[in-house]
Amino acid sequence: MDVASVPSWLRPLVEASAQLDVSAFTRVRPPPNGQARSASVLILFGESARGPDVLLLRRADTLGSHAGQVAFPGGGAEDHDDGPVATAVREAEEETGVDPAGVRPVALLPELFVPVSRFAVTPVLAHWVNPSSVHAVDPGETAAVARVTVADLVDPANRFQVRRAGTNWKGPAFAVDGMFIWGFTGGLLSTLLSVAGWEREWDRGDVRDLAGWEPK
Repeated sequence: MDVASVPSWLRPLVEASAQLDVSAFTRVRPPPNGQARSASVLILFGESARGPDVLLLRRADTLGSHAGQVAFPGGGAEDHDDGPVATAVREAEEETGVDPAGVRPVALLPELFVPVSRFAVTPVLAHWVNPSSVHAVDPGETAAVARVTVADLVDPANRFQVRRAGTNWKGPAFAVDGMFIWGFTGGLLSTLLSVAGWEREWDRGDVRDLAGWEPK
């Protein structure tokens, strides 16, 4: 892909993505027995009147796993999918109604293992060349869909860390537009904002109890 054809605001992220490996995102490694299931997520950056933004969704509160959590569109690979890009775009269309014709994949990020779901997830970085209307296609799976601006994500007032009681785990989080973003999605977003050069200084010492933010 000709990086010069990518919008100037997105170019630093695309260029930096070529240098990233798994260690930039996580210390977790997949199990040696290869039992992880393949999955993909679509990290779709567009641009609106308020500047660059990214497409996110909030999962339905009634789901059996990851209920109420904010995520990138995505899911498990199907046999008929032609690779991780096809999986990511198909899932995004099924969940948000995005028109695939307006989506231009620009980079693949390293495959990341998610222990809770045992998915080996390939993040697909894409440019929303021709934005289309989006919505929660199936309310039983998706509670809300939103285009969240990069400006809001990097605003120090919207950033903090969360920790899980009784463990040593803590990770980056965002509270934007009524969405609480943490876990896999929060960590991935935090790394991308940093490597793209978009990050602003924020208070990493602001660590809050996860229990106060999780859906009831």
